[in-house]
Amino acid sequence: MSGAPLNLTKGPDETFILNLGPQHPATHGVLRIKLTMDGEYVVRAEPVPGYIHRMHEKMGENRTWNQYLPNPSRVDYLSAMAYSHAHVAVAERAAGLEVPPRAEYIRVIVCELNRVSSHLVWLGAFLLDLGGFTPLLYAFDDREMILDLLEGITGSRLTYCYHRFGGVCNDVDDTFVRGTKAFVEHMRPRMKLYRDLVTDNIILRKRLTDIGHISADTCRRYGATGPVIRGSGVPYDVRRNEPYSAYPEFDFDIPVFPEGDCMARYLVRMEEIVQSLRIVEQAIGRLPDGPHIAPKVPKIMKVPPGDYFFATEAARGRFAIRAVSDGKEIPYRIKLRAPSFSNLSLFEEASQGMMLPDALALLGSLDLVIPDIDR
Repeated sequence: MSGAPLNLTKGPDETFILNLGPQHPATHGVLRIKLTMDGEYVVRAEPVPGYIHRMHEKMGENRTWNQYLPNPSRVDYLSAMAYSHAHVAVAERAAGLEVPPRAEYIRVIVCELNRVSSHLVWLGAFLLDLGGFTPLLYAFDDREMILDLLEGITGSRLTYCYHRFGGVCNDVDDTFVRGTKAFVEHMRPRMKLYRDLVTDNIILRKRLTDIGHISADTCRRYGATGPVIRGSGVPYDVRRNEPYSAYPEFDFDIPVFPEGDCMARYLVRMEEIVQSLRIVEQAIGRLPDGPHIAPKVPKIMKVPPGDYFFATEAARGRFAIRAVSDGKEIPYRIKLRAPSFSNLSLFEEASQGMMLPDALALLGSLDLVIPDIDR
């Protein structure tokens, strides 16, 4: 918090209501936040979600397992690969379906490329919130290389339906392998450019350091995960804490910064780009031969009766699917655990007493995707 301490006990006659959204650029989508203000200070920030609710969970109850394949990537369109991965993996776990090693490596590669792409969008949008335009152009220029690579094997550039039960729908070719290696070689020097242009910029440091503190206890109470909790000193990452796919075979670090401020969350994501490049380089260099999808996968997936759960590490944190099956082609119940909802939930408490511009910096540092909240 910057400025003089705020008296949060002032009466209603001394405050006013300010609507942030639902179409304000700083809300990154159709989100409304009802602000109770005392001058420039936030007395209360009440998120009002629901403007873009699309009933993805209800759709899971009236579509077959196969028909639901396109849905998860529409929940968080910037981290679509990790969401699709969770959907196929929960069915594979339930059905006892073994995925070929090549398919698992390909899944890791596309998920990590998608993570870098998501963080680049966040970087450009976050700095745009703070008044800086130039980094957005660099970030989207680098992101285009990833989109070109993923388009070549998936046919899409944003919402992907690439994962299949037992593997992936298309194998990667030499063009993808060469392009991925070239992107890693291109991106590593670019991280120095971002450090010189943005990270070490004194204006950004003054704007984010000691602003928007979130304690580890607050993260735990609200269920915040991903870069938010890692920026508060907790080394929780599903890829390490609940290992899945081929991630245990790769060497990478979990970036953690204990300060808990906006700058810490910024640094976590920038370092995660570096670690994702490490994973991609290892996976593409050791890509095993073999099929890209398991043989004899049933054309119509049926899952044995039971209650199943699977979690992945998406760009914004822990995404999980709980699927209840009664043995039919259509799931009995689908429940999605979306990280953006938990990360937004702490904003009301964390922003109390902050100046409005600092509260916007805090909001941007959470990296919210509104369809992820209004699923």
